[in-house]
Amino acid sequence: MKKALLITGGMVVTLNEGGRIIPRGAVLIRDGIIEAVGTEKAVARKAAGARVLRADGRVIMPGFINAHMHLYSTFARGIVPKQPPATNFTEVLERLWFPLDKALNKQDIKYSALVPYIDCIRNGVTTIIDHHESQGVQTGVLDVLEDAARSAGVRSVFCLGVSDRYGKGREGVEENVRFVEKIQSVQGKGDDLVSAMFGLHALFTVKPETLKESADAARALGVGFHVHVAEALSDQEYNLKHYKRTPVQRLEEVGALGDQSIAVHGVHISKTDMKKLASSGTAVVHNPQSNMNNAVGIARVNEMLDAGILVGLGTDGMTSNMRDDVRVAVLAQRLRQKDPCAFFVEACSLLLENNRRIAGRYFGRGLGVLEPGAYGDVVVLEYDPPTPMNEQTFLGHFLFGLCGAVVETTVVGGRILMENRVLKTLGEQDIMSTSRRQAARFWKRF
Repeated sequence: MKKALLITGGMVVTLNEGGRIIPRGAVLIRDGIIEAVGTEKAVARKAAGARVLRADGRVIMPGFINAHMHLYSTFARGIVPKQPPATNFTEVLERLWFPLDKALNKQDIKYSALVPYIDCIRNGVTTIIDHHESQGVQTGVLDVLEDAARSAGVRSVFCLGVSDRYGKGREGVEENVRFVEKIQSVQGKGDDLVSAMFGLHALFTVKPETLKESADAARALGVGFHVHVAEALSDQEYNLKHYKRTPVQRLEEVGALGDQSIAVHGVHISKTDMKKLASSGTAVVHNPQSNMNNAVGIARVNEMLDAGILVGLGTDGMTSNMRDDVRVAVLAQRLRQKDPCAFFVEACSLLLENNRRIAGRYFGRGLGVLEPGAYGDVVVLEYDPPTPMNEQTFLGHFLFGLCGAVVETTVVGGRILMENRVLKTLGEQDIMSTSRRQAARFWKRF
């Protein structure tokens, strides 16, 4: 049994259905679950014996959720590809990411995960949905990520992106099946830090027989897919040329769409495909910084929302800070729509509402909200509002104030991962120094 934790004295932003904000409030977490949320005095009466964490003059709110992450991409930071600079997205993949994920070994992957987990904790990200790629080593690789997640204490969903680009599609299917079965065997038994999905890279690298085998295996296990869809126009064009179908149509044909699946990016999906995603309940995750960095375009998110698609927000490994991406999402959509008032509420909803709905599909309780019965995933930010902050003004404070605020404390399931900006679960200096040595060896192999 975990000791109860009382976080008290700060301004509590519940993000519940009514968007309640409690000026001097408190959150009580017991056995990893929120037991009470309310005024400081009211909650204190229920908190006998709890450890007290004072948050006076600060903001207490739910931890942030990253709906699409690539932990494995860490060692690309500062790397110099040995081939000429890429001129399009296909060349970015062929000259950087495909060689990188082929060269990774398990020790590389361990530190590629631990480093961004440090960043997650420092930026108040308490849940990630990760999409892993390592064609050089697949069997047992998801265990390495699981170990890193448990060491860090960050709630995580994992999968391996199945691909035929190196002839290892079957091996990737088997690793997904093995890991899903492993996680399902412990879920519901008090272990809810790690969950699992079935991964596909992108359909231009997945042959029909591998796609069908993956779909049949996922259906038997009762899990959905995490797959890149129409990130670049080349994905659409390749699938139409070789299979006479779009990526969404290919997924639909094998039954891989559904309310447990995530189609990532969707920059170039058609209105017809939007209807298919919406009717199936498939979520789409928008990654604005990555899309702009790779020059693949700006997703038509408003059209997706109007079509009834649940659209979330991810970083695609560009950063571990979700607040960076929500700001970029606003600016990019305003530029695309040529409207200085566009996408204000929508961008906030992607991160603060839709991401919790997406991540909640893979865990047994509420996420991203401070209310009784939800997971005790809480962050404390150093933010003293210069103007009145209440339910009506919160989004303005969030985008133009809290997005730049320092995270002081991060808690997942009642476990303190960082307090007063000091990490409690990971040895930052040792991890960073070891990572530098490991990355130097990796760069020689790359």
